[in-house]
Amino acid sequence: MYGSRGDGAHAARRVSAVVLGAALLVTGCSSDGGGGSGGSRGSGGSNKKGADAGAGITQQPRRTAPFWVNPEGTAAQQLARLEKSGEKQDAEQIRKIAEQPVAEWIGPDAPEEQTRGLTEAADKAGRTALLVLYNIPHRDCGQYSQGGAADGDAYRAWLDGVAAGIGDRSATVVLEPDALLHLVDGCTPQQFHEERYDLLEGAVTKLRSLKNTKVYLDAGNAGWRNPDQIFEPLNRAGIARADGFSVNVSNFYSTEESIAYGKQLSAKVGDKHFVIDTSRNGKGPYTGGDPDERWCNPPGRALGETPTTKTADPLVDAYLWVKRPGESDGECKGGPKAGQWWADYALKLAKASS
Repeated sequence: MYGSRGDGAHAARRVSAVVLGAALLVTGCSSDGGGGSGGSRGSGGSNKKGADAGAGITQQPRRTAPFWVNPEGTAAQQLARLEKSGEKQDAEQIRKIAEQPVAEWIGPDAPEEQTRGLTEAADKAGRTALLVLYNIPHRDCGQYSQGGAADGDAYRAWLDGVAAGIGDRSATVVLEPDALLHLVDGCTPQQFHEERYDLLEGAVTKLRSLKNTKVYLDAGNAGWRNPDQIFEPLNRAGIARADGFSVNVSNFYSTEESIAYGKQLSAKVGDKHFVIDTSRNGKGPYTGGDPDERWCNPPGRALGETPTTKTADPLVDAYLWVKRPGESDGECKGGPKAGQWWADYALKLAKASS
């Protein structure tokens, strides 16, 4: 409701190429200069699709953006197609997305294989994997991104797989976008509230037990009515043991607004740090159309600040691209299903950015 998160089944299909090629990862240059393949798939280019998709994709300098760029991401594939067809101007626009680290959303199937493939690829490139866990039972209140684990036991088993796949490798995890907000706004039925708090607290504990994993609980966005409505749910969900919280996931509020919201909330939860999703906030939120769906594929938006740990406030650990720019929020305004690549929208986001 506050920014559709991507279809879990689609996420699983999207990373299948990653996990199948994990054992054949090629170590690339990972200097601060950002050169090299960054862990491209296959051996010596034997995987034609992978070789095409990863062509020309480099890692960002580690000192400012330590997160892994997937050389076979959806934007990289679009870039390869544009270059092959000679559409150079559009290719350079899509490169703005393809060469930035974006989050990998972990699907419901084979979580251990998914996270192992992704974290191994990131580790080969000397970078940190950025992951989103989005599989809470009764997810998204039956809206565009409905789904999630069948029940609490299924979620715990899935989480065990995620943790086993990450192991001791470096990972930053954004935990369950909207899960807390949908408790506060009444969207999630009351009978599921206690279970959700228990699952989130357990997830924080499990992930923080890993040697090199940071975890940020999702805490909504600057459009949410008042931080006073979310800080107690954050406490119940285990924010004290988390590294912090995330704001603006899949939404469009400006970085300035997001910092102000995050600092208000931080003051109520022990001065916890936070991260901001800046993937599509370059022009702030959309104010036209149906107020209930302004978050869904709004027109006229732009890419925001590129991912970095060099931020405008010491409480902000990073600007991240959590929502994958160019992937649909849902079947609204002519868009495809949630999480599917929408090439035209991606191009418009890139062209509108500075």
